[in-house]
Amino acid sequence: MSSDPAPHTASSLTPTLAQSKEHRLSTFRKYVLLALFCAAQFIDAVSGSALFAAIPTLVKDLDIAEGETAWIISAFQLTFAAFLLISGRISDIYSPKYAFVVGAFILGCFSIGAGFSPDKITLIVLRALSGVCASLTIPSALTLLVNFFPDPTEQGRALGLFGGCGAIGNALGLIIGAVFVEFATWGWVFWFVAIVSIPISGACFLLVPEDSTRSNRDHTSSGPRWKSLDLGGISVLTIALTLFIFALTSVSEAGWGSARVLAPLIISIFMMVGFFYYETKIPPEVASVPPSTWFLPNFPVLVALAALPYFWWSTASTTYTTLWQTVYHWSVISTALRMLPIGAFCLFVSFSSGLTKKISPKYILLFAEILLMVATILEALADSPSKYWSFVFPAFIIGSSGAMLTYTHSYIAIFRASPPAMAGTVGAIFNCALQLGSAVGLAIDASIQTSVEAKHGGPTHYNGRAAAFWFLLAIIGVAFIAVLVFYRVEVEETSVVADTDVEACSGSLEMQKNSEKIEVSAAPLEKAQANHKSARVNGAIEVV
Repeated sequence: MSSDPAPHTASSLTPTLAQSKEHRLSTFRKYVLLALFCAAQFIDAVSGSALFAAIPTLVKDLDIAEGETAWIISAFQLTFAAFLLISGRISDIYSPKYAFVVGAFILGCFSIGAGFSPDKITLIVLRALSGVCASLTIPSALTLLVNFFPDPTEQGRALGLFGGCGAIGNALGLIIGAVFVEFATWGWVFWFVAIVSIPISGACFLLVPEDSTRSNRDHTSSGPRWKSLDLGGISVLTIALTLFIFALTSVSEAGWGSARVLAPLIISIFMMVGFFYYETKIPPEVASVPPSTWFLPNFPVLVALAALPYFWWSTASTTYTTLWQTVYHWSVISTALRMLPIGAFCLFVSFSSGLTKKISPKYILLFAEILLMVATILEALADSPSKYWSFVFPAFIIGSSGAMLTYTHSYIAIFRASPPAMAGTVGAIFNCALQLGSAVGLAIDASIQTSVEAKHGGPTHYNGRAAAFWFLLAIIGVAFIAVLVFYRVEVEETSVVADTDVEACSGSLEMQKNSEKIEVSAAPLEKAQANHKSARVNGAIEVV
């Protein structure tokens, strides 16, 4: 059996996701499935962000202490990010169809239970289990998408829309949660997830073809497939990510110098280093993150860039939600309506995937980072309620557009350069970076705000929030420099040429096959004509 693909280089003819095998589906069926996958991406994001608006009510109803509120959000993010990689491997080795169906169905079941939670422990545990289930749906949906849409233009549009729905869900989740909290109960935040995810699971079970359940990655061993899951490596990485996110989410309560933060942080870093070293010592076809992954064109810079969109959205959402409700005393629904520009412009910019046909993703991403920097400066200066329309509103429009451009076009660029056998793994790494961006952003923001507010005015003043935005501006500046220096357009262009050559070869082969079919189908007709002519000649001889 064949092994894992060799590293993808500019001169390599290793097929990218753009040349993955097409499953012969009708156009209508393909786009129905795209809509279902986008809905699943949307509901995964809503499940993570809708609770921001419900936190004050949950604190009161379930007797949750102020230091424990972070776990309502972080429990989902932690398990979602930590289990994404193993979900990607399951999707690559086993069945992406059934990974998606099972993940969406069980997510709905746990969400029903979360809506009836009688206490905080039950809620946090069910949130953590929901994150595990949600992680099954993303890599499997990406694997199916790139197989159903092999044409580079269609695939870019599909991936852009899929990624856009996640960003829109992250932005609109706050509004959806606010509506349920204001006009119903916080339980409906979870039941809404179940109402959407369970029917999606059933529809995909019926509509996704069985031939799509074949594993993408060749199986090199005659033993059970679970032996190629790299369970040891994935376990180490999962524990490392869990400790890392736990340390970051504990900063706001315990402080950077506490053993509760330093011990898991240091251990997690050593475990991550050990994991990546271990991956270089095992066969590439078994490794959960093959070393060749990091040599894909522009892969490291795109993965690093993936942390920015959720970092920016999480910072804006949490900062203004708490400020407007606790300091300005605006209502939940009023707060949610003022966040509406974020979701509206996410939806608008998600249709920008066609830009990559005319402009290199590098220049789109650089423009996106400029937009993010302008928006962040405006937010850092918005220190009073009267500055919503003059500072915050334009910041939401500009920043949301920049974050969405970053999200969409880094998604497209990273999948264009990736071989189809690694679709699930690449999707898992990318989405893990997204979630880590949110978790890291929330932890660092809380730490900065707390330390600055302790010395300058307290939580009712804007100084701590402004400091968090200035820190975010510095991170965006570093990302801008990284794209400018390390993103290689020539590699990207060579890859596109290779894609075109492969498509041309595929078209020639298809024409040759069609020609052979015509020749074969014409053979019986030629034989009949020859027989008819022979009969006419014989008849003439007999007459003579």
